Amino acid sequence: MKTLIANGTIVNADATTTGDVLVDGERIALIGSNLDVSADKTVDATGKWVIPGAIDVHTHMELPFGGTFAKDTFETGTRAAAFGGTTTIIDFAVQPRGGSLRDGLDAWHAKADGNATIDYGFHMIISDVRDDVLAEMDTLVDEGVTTFKLFTAYPGVFFSDDGAIFRAMQQTAKNGGLIMMHAENGLAIDVVAGQTFDAGHTDPYYHGTSRSPVLEGEASNRVIRLAQAAGAPVYIVHLSARHALEEVRRARDEGLPAFAETCPQYLFLTLDDMGNGFEGAKFVCSPPLRPADHAPELWKGLVHDDLQVVSTDHCPFDFHGQKDMGMGDFRKVPNGLPGVENRVDLMHDGGVVGGHFTPNRWVEVISTAPARMFGLPRKGSVAVGADADLVVYDPNRRHTISASTHHMDVDYSCYEGREVQGGADVVLSRGKVIVEGDQWLGAKGDGRFLKRARSEYLR
Repeated sequence: MKTLIANGTIVNADATTTGDVLVDGERIALIGSNLDVSADKTVDATGKWVIPGAIDVHTHMELPFGGTFAKDTFETGTRAAAFGGTTTIIDFAVQPRGGSLRDGLDAWHAKADGNATIDYGFHMIISDVRDDVLAEMDTLVDEGVTTFKLFTAYPGVFFSDDGAIFRAMQQTAKNGGLIMMHAENGLAIDVVAGQTFDAGHTDPYYHGTSRSPVLEGEASNRVIRLAQAAGAPVYIVHLSARHALEEVRRARDEGLPAFAETCPQYLFLTLDDMGNGFEGAKFVCSPPLRPADHAPELWKGLVHDDLQVVSTDHCPFDFHGQKDMGMGDFRKVPNGLPGVENRVDLMHDGGVVGGHFTPNRWVEVISTAPARMFGLPRKGSVAVGADADLVVYDPNRRHTISASTHHMDVDYSCYEGREVQGGADVVLSRGKVIVEGDQWLGAKGDGRFLKRARSEYLR
């Protein structure tokens, strides 16, 4: 099957050109001006951009949390991602407490295999660092699961102490993997949350005030220095606070291999959204939404490459039937927001239209940097030989985000009513057109597991 995308503006992280893109099978075969070739299908991209399919390196499909599960399955979540211009996700498999990494990885393969509609990889959440688990890390790296997430938060669930984190970092220094850190001081947070609840403050708003940005900054510095001592790179996930950004910036200025992502919710939403009584449960995530003065600093971090990636931390729970488990106790609200469908458009609208950065930098943070950092050499660029994960993107189309029209399997949108400029018109996954306008042309099971390479860029 050959598809010709004609007359588009090709936007890569490093350059913008005009021309045609010929897809032959699953790869990009030819790029040039006025290509005189035969094709089974021609897509007219006049007035549109042709960009590499976006890559979301932080999703949680079907994640168990607080007695329930994230609502999107690998089928519904990846379909929604595709409608938003994302053609690859990396999800988090979870080591069961006391079990093996293999147990967790096998469970996530069972969830995704034959169900995902776009390509996917896995990170591995480590909840229990033991000698046998350290040895398993080497095996998983060889199998293409090269990244491992640990937590300084959630005592009794995912929390790891400094010694366990340091040992895992030492292991990745040897095996070429990468430690990803949820960096908040969970022990101190639990003290504050308990005191807040005991004082009679039970609404979701107090989830935000209990998780101080100072405690995110402290934990970020701590894990960066542990990585420095271990001689390993480190990646801070879902960075939300300027206190944490300052620590990442300081480390990078010292030449350390410290990396970080942020998420749209920390750029577009604020602590105020968590007010309005229990309605604020719709906005409960961890780290929490921050006061409005943090977002401008995060935008600066993206502009200056102190933050390299924008992902979503997509972890949707219905407001009715799941979030309301925390009625009367903010500590019991399932933590997570829906967003896998909205990231590309929000970042175009806020980043490019909003004047923060160029279309090239937009492509960098949503696609190219994730591919480079997470070992996906055939993703993240419009280039001959690359996988034909492509989006024909209309930078001028305006539309309104709403739960009534989104494809995520969740009963609300935290961006309800927000008008954005920009949208995906046509989406190809490995050469197959899976979205065309409002039409879904993909299929359950089309997505393939991606065996990821060790990333030399991180070192």
